[in-house]
Amino acid sequence: MQEFAESTLTEEERRERAERTRGYLAENFGVEVDDEESAVMGRRLREAFARQQSDAA
Repeated sequence: MQEFAESTLTEEERRERAERTRGYLAENFGVEVDDEESAVMGRRLREAFARQQSDAA
């Protein structure tokens, strides 16, 4: 479901979502996330979600 939802977002919507997430992390946790870190986290989340889906099947 998450992959489908992400695949329907435009590039601008993805960028806006990433900026909101970065702002939230900075404001609430004092963590600054750059583009590279964001890409790594996104990949790890997608991999974890895929593993969860394959385990459930």
